[in-house]
Amino acid sequence: MQLAELTTLRVGGPADRFVEATTVDALVETVLEADAAGESWLVLGGGSNVLIGDDGVDGVVVRVATRGIERLPDAVGSPRPVRLRVQAGEPWDALVAHTVENGWAGIEALSGIPGSTGAAPIQNIGAYGQDLAESLVSVEVLDVESGERRTVPAPALELGYRTSALKQGWRAVVLSVELALEHDSVARSRPVAYAQLADALGVSVGDRAPLAGVRSAVLALRASKGMVLDENDPQSVSAGSFFTNPIVSASFALRLPADAPRWPQQPEPAPLVVPLGSEPATPPEPVDGTVKLSAAWLIEHAGIARGFALPGSGASVSTKHTLAVTNASGRATAAEVAELARYIQTRVASEFGVVLHPEPVFVGITL
Repeated sequence: MQLAELTTLRVGGPADRFVEATTVDALVETVLEADAAGESWLVLGGGSNVLIGDDGVDGVVVRVATRGIERLPDAVGSPRPVRLRVQAGEPWDALVAHTVENGWAGIEALSGIPGSTGAAPIQNIGAYGQDLAESLVSVEVLDVESGERRTVPAPALELGYRTSALKQGWRAVVLSVELALEHDSVARSRPVAYAQLADALGVSVGDRAPLAGVRSAVLALRASKGMVLDENDPQSVSAGSFFTNPIVSASFALRLPADAPRWPQQPEPAPLVVPLGSEPATPPEPVDGTVKLSAAWLIEHAGIARGFALPGSGASVSTKHTLAVTNASGRATAAEVAELARYIQTRVASEFGVVLHPEPVFVGITL
């Protein structure tokens, strides 16, 4: 099995062994058997946030293909009474569409994000002023070390900006997630928290809007940036945003150009950036006075334009959004994607002293 067929970047070599797990029991059994045998294993969801090397993956690749959205008993008296248990292999955007159709609010601004539901808590997906942490109650995981299945409450996952304990080395496999959503008689969204989305809806930040309208507006905004998977749009052949928006100290941010976008942050455990010359190998401790920067602004002002490609490379920066590294040519290799990403990192670090942190998981390749 060529793994390029299972990733949104359409790059990646073969798997030594490939298993598609359509049941939770099959998923658990395959992972535990491989681990007990000393065989390396990789759990793959929708393939939208991963860069797999051209030589492929040693060991077994387990594709999560479980399905199911179950409505649990309502949490009476809670502001978010609707409870759902969703299997890890359920496509994320199909879940969002289901909640909008039923008038349940909480994840509507996360429309159009590719991938599977089980992957969502690993990096605490977010967009347009919403993130999963706001609606996540718990996850059921397979703890590979103990071999046990257990339910872990959301606070124990240490959810931060595009990170979680699941992403920071905990050997666990997400089996299902539980969500808490709002419901009112007129199917309104959560308060709109992102200015661009509010403008598209013709409302003010903090207002509520019809759920269906929010979903439509988000899908349109994402499509304009090539961030909605579309067979007719080569710019969408990517891993989405390749770099996270860096978080730096307030004092460091003061040294950047005055027109550099910046947003003051609450302390959060987000290992996203270090000053030039330091190693970003371990997450820094949360500190007061941090500021989030725009990775797209940094890339563009480091002289990398939309559509940029290194000579002879099949990988390129999206023509619609500088945060996306694409395989729009259809001939890029994983090595070329990584080479372009390194070049972007180098340019931004040289110009601004900021090391951009990649968002996708790297397998069989390094940056």
